[in-house]
Order: sequence, then structure tokens, then C-alpha cells
Amino acid sequence: MAAAAWGRLVRGARGAAARRACSSGARARAASAAAQELQSSGRGRFVLEHAAPFSAFLTDSFGRQHNYLRISLTEKCNLRCQYCMPEEGVQLTPKSELLTTQEIITLARLFVKEGVDKIRLTGGEPLIRPDVVDIVGQLYKLEGLKTIAVTTNGINLTRLLPRLKEAGLNAINISLDTLVPAKFEFIVRRKGFHKVIEGIHKATELGYRPVKVNCVVMRGFNEDEVLDFVDFTKDLPLDVRFIEYMPFDGNKWNFKKMVSYKEMLDTIKQRWPELEKLPCETSSTAKSYKVPHFQGQISFITSMSEHFCGSCNRLRITADGNLKVCLFGNSEVSLRDHLRSGASEEELIQIVGAAVGRKKKQHAGMFNISQMKNRPMVLIGG
Repeated sequence: MAAAAWGRLVRGARGAAARRACSSGARARAASAAAQELQSSGRGRFVLEHAAPFSAFLTDSFGRQHNYLRISLTEKCNLRCQYCMPEEGVQLTPKSELLTTQEIITLARLFVKEGVDKIRLTGGEPLIRPDVVDIVGQLYKLEGLKTIAVTTNGINLTRLLPRLKEAGLNAINISLDTLVPAKFEFIVRRKGFHKVIEGIHKATELGYRPVKVNCVVMRGFNEDEVLDFVDFTKDLPLDVRFIEYMPFDGNKWNFKKMVSYKEMLDTIKQRWPELEKLPCETSSTAKSYKVPHFQGQISFITSMSEHFCGSCNRLRITADGNLKVCLFGNSEVSLRDHLRSGASEEELIQIVGAAVGRKKKQHAGMFNISQMKNRPMVLIGG
């Protein structure tokens, strides 16, 4: 497999060179430059030396293999969460500049052929996209794709989940930052608490195991509910994931608002000293624990206090078709533009490969990130 990957890498570069010789178009020049950058990145040597059975184009210069793709289906959302969207809202991209359904499937197919085996649909709120069930159904047909997941605010989940499950959806993350209805309205600036709770129960009824519940913990907002969320896992097969508050454009991030996972863990252990640490996969972003005899478990996403960049296997495509190789990086490559200008599959692969090759060893740290220009979370897709 390594030899084949290296062969493809070399053939791709030769193909790009041939196209340079016969075409003066910007698309060919871009693909050619990407191929040269790919060769010089050292990734080809890594694949050859380490015999990694994985696409050279999705393996970066630090040996990280990216088999997990997150695709944002829309920039729109029916909530206005304070950590995700500025209070004044965001300027939405014109519909003509967003990826069409066919473009989403075309790009997904390309990444799956290169080794991606998990795709997560995000937003905005992905379940407000009218053809979301059809998109899941088309993804389900892609050979080699093992997991189709969605991250949702849960407002439309009860109504859509039976059809989504039938179409092939096999993993769910539901965002819920409080168990107090009045506080829910304050945090998300909208009503809908009971719909979210109903969606969580519907997911468990339909057999999803576990149902992941994403909770962004913010000092002064909901840190006093951490124990209640742990207790929420007692009788339900949930994985409540406590997420450290992260800086994004317009969310008024402040270090004093961030509650570190160690602080949360100490609080939980005071109540449940028997808390058990669970094993986790190498590429997992979560540190997982379980209270003995509880049906569910808890996890911590420690992006700020203890980053997991060294094992990152994720890539992101925004709703307007830009590839982001790092959630906190502001470097993007428009796959939409190349796709619409008629780029071949080979050219697209080389452009993706060059972008992956530029991925840095780790993010800049929470204080530097807070000063960097980046999209609001709602325009990234999480």
C-alpha cells in the first residue's frame, strides 16, 4: 500500500508537470504548484519510510493521517448560541456561493476514495437544510465510509431522526449547555429546551449508543451544572462531553470565562470519588470517565488547556466550500472554486494534499488564538 501511495504521489506530480506543459490556465498552474509543494513537504518520504497503508495526500508532514472529514451543510442556524455566533448575527454567504448537494457528494466521494472513513455533517444547524436526509442517503452509498454522523442543536431532531436513521445516519452529537429551561433561552437567545430534551430521548429510543451531548462550559453561565450533567448519565446511555470554552471571531472569549477540564474533574471527583478513567482511541479528542453503575459516561474536550493536535485526524469543509485543515487556523483553500472551474479529480487531490502538507504541528495556543482573525464558529461548522 505504501509503495502504491508513493507511486500515486509521483504519478500525480508527473501528471501535473504534463498539464503545465500543455496548459497555461490558472487551474493547471494551481494544481502544478500544489504537486510541487506536496513533493517538497517530506510526506512522500514519510509514507515510504513508515509503510503507512494510507493516502499520501491525506498524511501530513508529521505523519498524521486524516480519515475524518467534517462538512458544513449550511451557515444558517435556528439558535443564536453566545459562544458560537455574535449577538448581531453574521453576514451569510449568498446561496450561489454555497456548495450544492452534488458538489458536497462529489467532494465527499473524493475524500472517501483517499481514505476518509468518517464524515460528520455540521452547520450552522445541518438539520434545517431541506435535503439533509437525501445527503445522508447518498453518503451511505459511498464504499469505504464507515460512519455518518451529525452535530445538531436538537430542535428538529425528533421529527427528522427516524428518516435520518433509515437513510444511514449512525452517530449523533446534540448540543445542550444547560438543564435549566430559562438559562437555555439566555444562552441560545431562543426557545426550544424541551424540543432538545425530546430529541435526546428519541435518539436513545431509536438505539443510538452512545448519544453524545456537547456541553460548552463557561464560568458564570453553567459551570454550576456540571454535576447535574454527570447525573444526567445515570439512567441514559449518554456521553456528556464537557467542552472547554474556545475563542472564535465575535464570541467575546475571555480566559476568565474558561473552566479547565481539571477544575471540572476535581469538582466531579468530590461528588463521585469512584469515578473511573476509560481507555480511548489514539485520535480521540476526548478524555473519558464513567461513574460505576451509571448507564452513560462523561468526557472532556480539552482543546485549550491540553491540546490534542499531535493526534489530530480531522479536516473541515465549510458551507462555502473552503478546506480548513485546522479548526483554529485561518488558512483556507477554496475547493468550490477549483471544482467549478473544472478541476479534475487528480488536480483536486493534489490541491487537498498541498493544503494538508501545510498543516502546522499544533495550534497557536489559546491566548494567541483569541487575537487571531478567524471565522465565527457558525461559519466554520465546528
